Amino acid sequence: MNLHEFQAKHIFSQYGIPIPRGIVVRSAAEAKAAAEKLGGSVWVVKAQVHAGGRGKAGGVKIAKSVADVAAFTDELLGTRLVTHQTDEHGMPINSIMIEEGLDIAREIYLGALVDRASKRIVFMGSAAGGMDIEEVAATEPEKIITVRVNPVAGLQPYQCRQMGFALGLTPAQIKQLTVIMQGLYRCFEERDLGLVEINPLIVTGDDTLLALDAKINVDDNAIEVNRQAEIAEMRDPSQEDETEVAAAEHGLNYITLDGNIGCMVNGAGLAMATMDVIKLHGGEPANFLDVGGGTNKERVTEAFKIISSSPDVKGILVNIFGGIVRCDMIAEGVIAAVKEVGIKVPVVVRLEGTNVEQGKQLLEQSGLDIIPAENLTDGAKKVVGAVQRESA
Repeated sequence: MNLHEFQAKHIFSQYGIPIPRGIVVRSAAEAKAAAEKLGGSVWVVKAQVHAGGRGKAGGVKIAKSVADVAAFTDELLGTRLVTHQTDEHGMPINSIMIEEGLDIAREIYLGALVDRASKRIVFMGSAAGGMDIEEVAATEPEKIITVRVNPVAGLQPYQCRQMGFALGLTPAQIKQLTVIMQGLYRCFEERDLGLVEINPLIVTGDDTLLALDAKINVDDNAIEVNRQAEIAEMRDPSQEDETEVAAAEHGLNYITLDGNIGCMVNGAGLAMATMDVIKLHGGEPANFLDVGGGTNKERVTEAFKIISSSPDVKGILVNIFGGIVRCDMIAEGVIAAVKEVGIKVPVVVRLEGTNVEQGKQLLEQSGLDIIPAENLTDGAKKVVGAVQRESA
């Protein structure tokens, strides 16, 4: 789960990480009032979306008058911001952060993530912070400094100094960096984070370090088991794929992909294998969908509705191995969904396992145009072939 910048900065403030003064607004009138409350002569108007690259995409604007603050806010609110991290539709802008303008002397990158290979939280820093950090990481990886934290000892002050020296900070700045890194580490552990980034971490003209931007990603498992109730309330479904949100409401594991063959499978491993076999035979999966081992007729029906709701889906492959779940129940769900939704694309169904013969018989007697498959390879070939014929 991702947080907006203003939400991440709220969390930062709880861990002693210094941030600029800012106010979240949702109208031009609120923006004008916020600028007047903050005071000064320069303000930054920042679109709040779950995507990086806002500056280059026009989502961050410098205002030199209160009127400009209101005008920029009005211009951004209600639109969609397209960045290099979004699709062509972009992300909706429903809120704006108005921040005080600052005298920026340096921009640094600082982040932390879980390195699964070393089973450590790893801090990353670079003196080349700012909008082009991704390019720096890709073309000049030697400029990224890493510090691995022993989970028993925790983050040590000498590691913070090591990072500070590598970033070329002064002794006074390194003391501030130590406070920031220690705060980030506590935040990472206590809030079940998967990723945290400050890009940029700025050094102001008066030698102060501030988190000018903030990005936080929280482990979804921590949200699901209610370990992070405060953060769970910060979820913004408008920033997430609508189909994935709908699937989650029905207990379905769903991820939208770029292909045109919808997949409905029980079990994550079988779902991965199904997508691989589809690609092997020249097709492109439109989604990952695991209905789960203990699914029921209603969930299968909803899964089918979700898959077929995408205009990109030109064919559907149902691949079910009945262990806990019965094949006849899956067949009933498929039949109910096809009748209710009125599927107009080829549907290929492969069933195997518990009550498989009953399931096949139900499909055969349904009177619906459902294509049976003997095995996964047969199913993949049939759905890919059917889609190609329909597209010809």
